Amino acid sequence: MDVVMLSRIQYAATTIFHFFFVPVSIGLALLIAIMETMYVVKGKEEYKEMAKFWGKLFLINFAIGVVTGILQEFQFGMNWSAYSRFVGDVFGAPLAVEALLAFFLESTFIGLWIFGWDRLSKKVHALCIWLVAIGTVMSAFWILAANSFMQRPVGFTMNNGRAEMNDFLALITNGQLLLEFPHTILGAFLTGAFLIGGVSAYKLLKKQDVAFFKKSFTIAVIVGLVTSIGVALVGHQQAQYLVKTQPMKMAATEALWENSGDPAAWTVTAMINTKEQKNTGEFQIPYLLSFLSYSKFSGEVKGMKELQAEYEQKYGPGDYIPPVRTTFWSFRFMVAAGSLMIVFSLYGVYLAARKKLENRNKWFYRIMLFSISLPVIANTSGWLMTEMGRQPWTVFGLMTTADSVSPSVTSGQVLFSLIVFVGAYAILGAVMVYLFVRTIKKGPYEVKPQHEESHDPFDKEGYRHAIS
Repeated sequence: MDVVMLSRIQYAATTIFHFFFVPVSIGLALLIAIMETMYVVKGKEEYKEMAKFWGKLFLINFAIGVVTGILQEFQFGMNWSAYSRFVGDVFGAPLAVEALLAFFLESTFIGLWIFGWDRLSKKVHALCIWLVAIGTVMSAFWILAANSFMQRPVGFTMNNGRAEMNDFLALITNGQLLLEFPHTILGAFLTGAFLIGGVSAYKLLKKQDVAFFKKSFTIAVIVGLVTSIGVALVGHQQAQYLVKTQPMKMAATEALWENSGDPAAWTVTAMINTKEQKNTGEFQIPYLLSFLSYSKFSGEVKGMKELQAEYEQKYGPGDYIPPVRTTFWSFRFMVAAGSLMIVFSLYGVYLAARKKLENRNKWFYRIMLFSISLPVIANTSGWLMTEMGRQPWTVFGLMTTADSVSPSVTSGQVLFSLIVFVGAYAILGAVMVYLFVRTIKKGPYEVKPQHEESHDPFDKEGYRHAIS
């Protein structure tokens, strides 16, 4: 493989791995903030213990996520220096704000939250975790502002072959950002909800700390239901936005080679032949693609062949059709995972409302345990569709991926660094799983052996024992 393909694989691998942790941090921060707020309002110690227990998982995830994010950013200078020169003046502002404002906000108040349990008042301490949650959301906003420019460039002018920002407001009010941001954030909240819901389901199966995990499960499925519906609604708006701004991506998402006709049917499954540019064995739902595209049961959607001709006329000779099979199936995996999460959250809320969170629901608890993977599948599939569907562009309409790589980097160097990164990530992933499993097995009420308590300098009985 050439240096372009290896660089793409490396960036995909590091970004996908990093994006395993980001939604978990954002989602857990919100749910922990809700739990601690309930502790402040209701005064029940159980909610405090909930915030502490789930906070341990949050801190483990946050620490590893920071490491993976740092490695990812180095690639802009190593593998994609031509791209960095082209967009540096645009990307500089949002990335700087993310690092200097959002990340430092998170880091500062995480420290206060960790060490402030017995030093700050209840309300001030709860405010700390809310500021952490806000910081994670702000961090995502600025990163997505940069990504949205790649999808739909706005607020810039060209100068000596480089894009230079001339309208910061246009950058942060980009229509792509106004839809991509809530879709991503709601997906992150959903990820945190299903992690807590799945772990709680496991503990309920084991009949461990039942009262504690029933409450955790209830909070998780309520947040999961609200956010899963929100993700679907915003995703519908995104699809309509794609029809206007990136019609080729929309056509690839549907494996639509020719114009759809009016009304347009939505293809559920198909055998896609990219060489002959046709599909076989299609299973379609009439009218649905028109509804997804225009919110009405009529309207034609352009096919890739017609759009290819238009792009050649506008941008010059080239192949502007993205990897169709990847785009097509990643969208369907995302939709399938999202639909299942709506169903499972709805049933979980029903059980909680009817006070039926009992052991006779073992089958559902097992489903919820394995459903921890559903938001991961949805997040990864959605990212693949978003980025692969934009190919061959790095910055849509302005710069291709082939023109973005570093001119002096060899394929051997990229391959070596790819192997090192993947190996390092495998180790980090194993460490995180080990720490998660150990923390979950210990549970929220860890009981120390008597001999450990007697040597605790902060324990009154241990202090008296040492004096005597």
